[in-house]
Amino acid sequence: MDGGSPLQRLLRRDRVITIAGVVALCLLAWLYIVAGAGLGMNAWEMSRLALFPHLQTPNMTSDMTSDMSGMDMSGMDMSAMATEPRVGGAANWVLMIVMWWVMMIAMMSPSAAPTILLYARVHRHALAEGQIQDKLAPTGVFMAGYLLVWLGFSVAATALHWLLEREAFVSATMMSSQSRWLSAIVLIGAGLYQLSPFKNACLSHCRAPTAFLARHWRPHALGALRLGALHGAFCVGCCWMLMALLFVGGIMNLVWVAALAILVLVEKLFPAGPWVGRAAGIVLIAWGGATLLV
Repeated sequence: MDGGSPLQRLLRRDRVITIAGVVALCLLAWLYIVAGAGLGMNAWEMSRLALFPHLQTPNMTSDMTSDMSGMDMSGMDMSAMATEPRVGGAANWVLMIVMWWVMMIAMMSPSAAPTILLYARVHRHALAEGQIQDKLAPTGVFMAGYLLVWLGFSVAATALHWLLEREAFVSATMMSSQSRWLSAIVLIGAGLYQLSPFKNACLSHCRAPTAFLARHWRPHALGALRLGALHGAFCVGCCWMLMALLFVGGIMNLVWVAALAILVLVEKLFPAGPWVGRAAGIVLIAWGGATLLV
């Protein structure tokens, strides 16, 4: 047997390519973060100190800043590194936006994979049924729309990051909150948002990819780009406050990043996901309250 017609063999390979592409994208994003996200930082050391701040020594700041050779620091007073905003200058802005964007790709790709694969399946079936090629758009166009929305989120996150560092609410070296008021506000705000109707509405779209594609499908490349962007918008609406928690636990805290990625994955893909999200909301509210009191 020849394994089917050339078109059928091509469509089977397309499915494998789609899965491999999503997995490769996610792995590369995680590797980039672990390697320091292009900022010249030791991500493992940042994570350890974020989890165990009492281990920090007086020389730790100077040791860490000496590792940041990949950043544009010309004319910067290294002794003031703990208070100088990391985001400043075009090169550093680009690095920080890329860091946030790659981090969002690493955290969100696993939970978005079912919708991406379903789109690829619909695309394959449409081709197999002989639909006109110019009315269809490859899966990459759908993914591009999805990722562009998270790029916009990353630009906004970088601007907020710069503002919080400038006002000394977030440490320029540890990239985490150094204000219990900021930590409490973000924790309580994220917890309340987890219990809000808007969060549940966005989550319901993310948890029902079949209904989402059936309702919002449009032909041509522009339609696929719009569809991906719309799915990305629902994902941002579902998870933006959870992503704000990175300012509390440390933006380069690998354990914190992984924990949030797992929570997002459970919320979107597991049967008990909505209940897990609500339970997390209650825990976050209690945690924020304890942060204010202790």
